[in-house]
Parts: sequence; structure tokens; C-alpha cells
Amino acid sequence: MSVREAVRQAGTGPAALRRVVAASMAGTVVEWYEFFLYGTAATLVFNKVFFAKGTSDLDAILAAFVTYAVGFAARPIGGIVFGHFGDRHGRKKLLQLSLVLVGAATFLMGCLPTFGQVGYLAPVLLVTLRFIQGFAIGGEWGGAVLLVAEHSPSRGRAFWSSWPQAAVPLGNMVATVVLLVLTTSLSDAAFLSWGWRVAFWLSAVVVLIGYYVRSKITDAPIFLAAQQQAEQEKAASFSPFEVLKRYPRGVFTAMGLRFGENIMYYLVVTFSITYLKVHVGANTKVILWWLLAAHAVHFAVIPLAGRLSDRYGRKPIYLIGALAAGTWGFFGFALMDSKHNALILLAIIVGLVFHAFMYAAQPAIMAEMFPTRMRYSGVSLGYQVTSIVAGSVAPIIAVKLLDVYKSSVPIAVYLAAACAVTVIAVLCAKETKGLDLEAVDRADAEEAAPQADAKPVNA
Repeated sequence: MSVREAVRQAGTGPAALRRVVAASMAGTVVEWYEFFLYGTAATLVFNKVFFAKGTSDLDAILAAFVTYAVGFAARPIGGIVFGHFGDRHGRKKLLQLSLVLVGAATFLMGCLPTFGQVGYLAPVLLVTLRFIQGFAIGGEWGGAVLLVAEHSPSRGRAFWSSWPQAAVPLGNMVATVVLLVLTTSLSDAAFLSWGWRVAFWLSAVVVLIGYYVRSKITDAPIFLAAQQQAEQEKAASFSPFEVLKRYPRGVFTAMGLRFGENIMYYLVVTFSITYLKVHVGANTKVILWWLLAAHAVHFAVIPLAGRLSDRYGRKPIYLIGALAAGTWGFFGFALMDSKHNALILLAIIVGLVFHAFMYAAQPAIMAEMFPTRMRYSGVSLGYQVTSIVAGSVAPIIAVKLLDVYKSSVPIAVYLAAACAVTVIAVLCAKETKGLDLEAVDRADAEEAAPQADAKPVNA
């Protein structure tokens, strides 16, 4: 019996796959609860608590979004580090570590002194913890989606691996519910004084739950087989830089696929809070209710889009999402400007539906670009490095454009240009629907064999 056949005897079948999906989602919900909590607090709280007041409301919000961007800058570093060790030691171990790190950083954010108490030390401490949070999140995504993608059957990979993606709006929903309860039950003064801290402290509870659930699953058979094979052959583990050397097309295509999607998401989910509060004059509680409803729809649509990707192909579904997202800014902000609740809610929901058509298929597409032994590194590079020039600066650019032009049109043009990059990436990508991951590994081994034979042997 081969190594791969021996490994396949354990942890297979629909029940095992559902456990893996649940474990992946549990951790992702926790980490995105905390990540979204920070993004919301950057607009509602941190600009008042951790930063000196500027000449306008947008000045302090802009400063808060700069610290928000620090988390994105840390994500590629986390993706590289976690990807390297995840390809060597397994997805599960690194996922548990990322969960603990992000939980500790978020809990400590709730303990920080304010600007009024310690001055500029407050934002310094906030930035430090934000960096740790971003570092951990950077290692989370690749491991979580690969844990599912590598367990999934080829014909249903996009559907099953879309569930960890759906855990992102689910985590956002949990964070929104917590903030709604706090803002509804407390006065504005009490919420700004101490109430917001409770939301961050609650992360300790959800981290414990997520850690426990993840402790009950194992790495995928295809990874365990590749790991055993590497040990038998004394093969060296590939670094992220080797992935760039061996699979540059995969890495840069993944970056292009990610670019417009990432900017779209943070304009709809994060910047819209600022736009509605400062430009439209909406109430904080009402904004949170709109987002809660929109996240629920987003959660439901992502697996549906994943199923469509398995049926019709990765490229057609992704292309629909990218083209549609490019138009959103031109009507989405206009709907928000109407100040009618139903139209504002429609704008946010439609934006997230467009986003879902890109987001759902990402794990399958990216997993199918790289062989098992360097897959964690490859998808993490493609996904997380893009965040530096996409999602991290999207709210900052949008706030600045709004401040300078007093109009949403330049923001809409910015989004359309970003989505054009993604459209080009989709057109350049290979269609991988139904691809067997073992076939990717075999092709990689065949390509690597001549290179290994060509190396000089020391006398």
C-alpha cells in the first residue's frame, strides 16, 4: 500500500468533512469578529478615545484608519511566516497558534489606557496590538481555507471551501450584535467610557470555543501524504520565495483576483460606516442594524456562489462579480445619499452580493494553483500581500477623496479601476473547475525531477 493510500484510511468521508468545515469556520468567526470589531470601533470609538481631535471629524477618523491599515501591513508577514511553517508542520497547529495570538491582542485592546490618560502612548500601544492582530490574521486565512479545500472532493471544492469565507460575515454579524446590544443598553457617554471595552474582552470566550473545536480535527490526507513523502525523500521544504520562483504566474494571478474584491469589501463594510455617519448623518445604531442585515445576506449568498462556481466554472462566476462590483460605486453611494432606510440597506446588500461572487470561489481557485507542499505559502502570498495596497488603504483613500472632493464620484472611479485589474486577472487565469489536487502534485513532481537531477553531486 502506498503512503497516500495508507493515509487516506483515516479522517475521510462526509462526516469528517463537515467536522473540518465546522472547525475552520469556528476559528474564522472568532478572528473576523475581532477584526471587524476593530474596523467598526475605528470609526465609532477609537477616533474619540485614542487620538487627539483634529480640525474636522474626518481627521481623527483618518488617524484611526491609519492604525487600521497597520493590521493589513502585518498580514503578509503573518502569511509568509505561517505559510512557511504550515507547509512544513501542518495547517492545524498553525491555525491554533493564530487563534491564540489574535485573541490575546484583541483582549488587551480592551485594557488600553486612553489618549487623555497617557497621551501619545495610547495610539502607540494600539498600533502594537493591531500589528500582532494583523500578523495572526495573516496566517489564519490560508490555513483555514486549505484545511477545507484539501479535504474536499474535486467536484465540490468551491462549495465546501466557500464556507470558511462565509464565516467572515458570520463573525461580522456576531461583532455587530455585540455592539448593538452595548450601544442600545448604554448611554453614549457610558459606551465611550467603558462599554466598548466589553466587546473586546468577550473575545476571550469565543477564542476558547474556537480553539477547542479546532483541536478535534486533523490535517487533510493529501497533506499528510505529502509530508510523509517529503520525510522519506529527505526533501527540503519550500520557502515563500521559492514559491515566487516556481509559480510566479499563480502568485500574481492570485494578487490580481484579490485586488478589486478586497477594495470592494472594505469600501462597502468599513468605509460605508464613515460615509453614512459623517456625510449622510445617519444614527450609529441604525447603521449597525443595516450592516447586520447585510452580513446575514452575505453569509447566505457565499455558499450559493461557491456552488455555482462548481457547476459553471471559477472564471465565469468570478467575472460576473468583478464586472458588477465595478459599477457599484456609481449607484451605491447615490442610494445612501437618498437617506431612505430601504435604499441604504439595498445599497449595502447589493454590494456584498457582488462581492460574494468573487469571494466564494477564491479558496478553490488559489488552492488549485499550487502543489500541496507549497500551497499554504502560495495562497498566503497571493491573498495577504495584496491587502497592503488594496483593503488596508481603501478606507484611507476613500476618506481622503471624500474630504477633498465632497463627492462619492471619485471613490466610485477608484473602485471601478480596482475591479478592472481583477477582470484582467480573471481573463488571464486558467479554468480549474474539477481539478484533482493530486494531479497538481504529480505535475509539480515531474517538473521538479529534471531540476533535481541537474544539480551537481558533491564528491
